[in-house]
Amino acid sequence: MQEINDIFLASNKSKGKRPYFFEDPAVERVLNITMAIAMEHAVTRERLDTIERLLADKGILSQSEIDAYEPDKTVAEERQRWHAEYISRILRIIQQELEALEYPEKNQDIEEIAEQLGNT
Repeated sequence: MQEINDIFLASNKSKGKRPYFFEDPAVERVLNITMAIAMEHAVTRERLDTIERLLADKGILSQSEIDAYEPDKTVAEERQRWHAEYISRILRIIQQELEALEYPEKNQDIEEIAEQLGNT
């Protein structure tokens, strides 16, 4: 069975117009971006809360030690790369629409995408 890259498939788009729930496509884009940020934030917040509670319960780190942490150059660079990837995920809908306009021949039918997902 062929291994399929989940990130690649997440960027697949169906042919034709994207269904919109609001009359203004710009409002739809902003909503999609906002929801992507909200989902990322909620997951991160829950995980961070878990880690901080476990560290405090085990007496490993206190909240004040976490608040006082200053990253070194390597950590700061890693965080900067993560931020760039994060923004790319958030703005994915805009990138997809630009790609669909620039390269319409690369758009896949929804049936093709479903078939690929079914074969994983």
